[in-house]
Parts: sequence; structure tokens; C-alpha cells
Amino acid sequence: QGRSRVAVPICAVAQPFRSAQVSRAGASTANISQAARSSTIPQAVATPADRKSATYKRTPNQYDLYTLNTWLLREEQNGTIDNELAVVISSIALACKQIASLVNRAGIANLTGGAGEQNIQGEDQKKLDVVSNDVFKNCLASSGRTGVIASEEEDLPIAVEETYSGNYIVVFDPLDGSSNIDAGISVGSIWGIYEPSEDCPIEAMDDPTKMMEQCVVNVCQPGKDLVCAGYALYSSSTILVLTVGQGVWGFTLDPMIGEYILTHRDVKIPESGKIYSFNEGNSAMWDQNTQDYINSLKDPKAWDGKPYSARYIGSLVGDFHRTMLYGGIYGYPADAKNKTGKLRLLYECAPMSFLAEQAGGLGSTGQVRVLDILPEAVHQRVPLFIGSKKEVEYLESFTKRQ
Repeated sequence: QGRSRVAVPICAVAQPFRSAQVSRAGASTANISQAARSSTIPQAVATPADRKSATYKRTPNQYDLYTLNTWLLREEQNGTIDNELAVVISSIALACKQIASLVNRAGIANLTGGAGEQNIQGEDQKKLDVVSNDVFKNCLASSGRTGVIASEEEDLPIAVEETYSGNYIVVFDPLDGSSNIDAGISVGSIWGIYEPSEDCPIEAMDDPTKMMEQCVVNVCQPGKDLVCAGYALYSSSTILVLTVGQGVWGFTLDPMIGEYILTHRDVKIPESGKIYSFNEGNSAMWDQNTQDYINSLKDPKAWDGKPYSARYIGSLVGDFHRTMLYGGIYGYPADAKNKTGKLRLLYECAPMSFLAEQAGGLGSTGQVRVLDILPEAVHQRVPLFIGSKKEVEYLESFTKRQ
């Protein structure tokens, strides 16, 4: 009773209250008591303790997502990759998203069946082979970080004119196992990335002869020089598996948010595994050592009554992915028809062998380490045996016999 109500301006809350008069709408100026004048409202000052308690502490929960972009950022911060390589990997991941969508809709988008053409190896191209190749080329070119690309579907490597920096060399099989598409069986994409080279200057792009001499030769690098390799599996889910030379990591595409989520941390191939993946329809055309090896796997007496199991999809990506997770061996030997092997060294065997070794496995031709081979041609073929370390070593005990 007798005290006047004081309306305090909002801006005064954070400062000492020293005003002797306060205007009030619709009322005359009121005198403020001595007690009110002498009182102050303390200034809000954040102490170090307050700042510490206000820091957000990240804890795992049901909404915690570790995406491919987050992983790339961490690798860049750790100095494992540079920004240019991260951009190239992101562009490949985008291409794989597009191809996954096309594969899922192939039956209703009239993308099944043949394209009526053959690639440089004389293989009939499927419609999705052609489309997937265009998707890869477009994404890599638009990244601005790719200098030269080499594809299974192209006769020669292609120089990318839109590059701005980076100039990485990318080799890829845009759609491996495409003969399975019409049956809805797993297919995939495979790629490898090499360091940019000073031997393939931009001025060589306008001269086809100079490009052949410098750029094409530069594409043919041994697999041990890869800076990144990976594959995408298009199946019940889309799984992207890659390595940058520091282990193998797998990401599953979440179609609800359109992001790759880390689902396979630091993948390791089991040291051994009783599954073999060979096309035994060609066994009569294999050399005797390879036939003896396969026969030994099927001999119950050699394995305490439990011989190896055969699993073969006919898609390198699908068969290798199972081998990566369960252990065992995948093989495509040379035969009487394909005397030097069937699979391509540059963009199939080398990237897969790099992944296998990063996961603790091996990749071999039966005679030498795949990653040590210097390609002599872009589409060079070699035999391939890849998988668990002990299984590949056991195979070599047969194939290296005189």
C-alpha cells in the first residue's frame, strides 16, 4: 500500500537498474522509493562453469546416424583424404543412388533387355549398362575433380574437360552382373580411384594421339597405387563398401532420408571359410591344377566329413560381398576359352583385391598378387582368386605346382 508499481524495460534486465523515473503508458510519472533506487538487478554473466555445463554432449540414441558424409568429413579432418578426393567419392555415391533407383524400377521403366549393341570386349550390352555408364560419367564430370575416367563400356579412357582441380583418375564398371537384371538378381558397381598425374596435362586433351601416349598409359597403374576402391551392391538393400587405405567400411542407403548410413565398421574377412564361389560349368576347360583344387574342396574325407559348400550368383559384387562377410573364396580361373582370364584387371580385379587386402584377405591370379600387376592395356583380363587369406593360400598350393 503506498508503493508504486514499476514497469521495467526488457533491455534493462541485463544491466544495473539506475533510472530514477520510469514512464508508464496511461499514467503520470511516479516517484521511485529510495529502496528501489538503491537496488540493482545483477548483470547476467556466464561463468566458465556455466559455459561448461551448457556444452552439448553427444550421446548415442535411437536417432543417432553416422552418414557417409560424416565419415568423409572425419577422414578429411584426420588427413587420410583431401577435399578433392572427398568430392570424387561423394559424386560416385550419388551415381550409385541413381543407379539403385534405376535397377529397382527396371521392370516398370522398360530398362530390361538388351540395348542392341556390344561393348569393346564384344559383350552384349543391356539397356542399364548404357544408362549406368552415362550416370557415372555425368556425376564424375560434374564433380569438377576428375581428370580422366576409364569404363568397361568405353573403348578408351575419357578426358574430362570440366575439371577444376584434383584431376583424379577414376576407373569403373558401372553395372557388374547386368546379365542378372532381367531375373531381379543382385548386381553392382565397382570403382577405383588413382592419384592425379602430371604426365596427363590438360593441353593433351585436344590431341588424340598425345592423349593416347600420355593419359591412357597413365590410367594403367598397378592396384597397389589405388587411393580408394569400392563397390555398391544393389539387392534387397543398397550397400556401398569402400576403403581409402585405412580399413573397409560399409554404408547402407536409407531410402527414407536418402542418405548412406554406416552399418559395417572396419570390416574384416574371416581368416578362413568353407564356401567356394566358382562357375563349375567351365571346370572341364580348367587346367588340371585348378580341377584338383576344386575336387579337394568337395572331398568329405579331406574335411572330416564336411566338404565345402558351393555358392555362385554370377555377379562379382554379390559373390564377393558374401565372401567378405562370411569368409571363403571367389574364383574365376583362366580356361581353354579365356586363356588369360575373364575378369578385367583395371576396374574389377584390382579394386576388389585392394578391398580384400584392406579387410585382411588376399587377391591373387593363382601365381602373383593382383595388386602388383602393371596393366598393359585398359581392358586387360586376368584370372582372379580372392577372399579369406588361408583359402587363397590353399588354392595357390595347387596353382603354383609345376
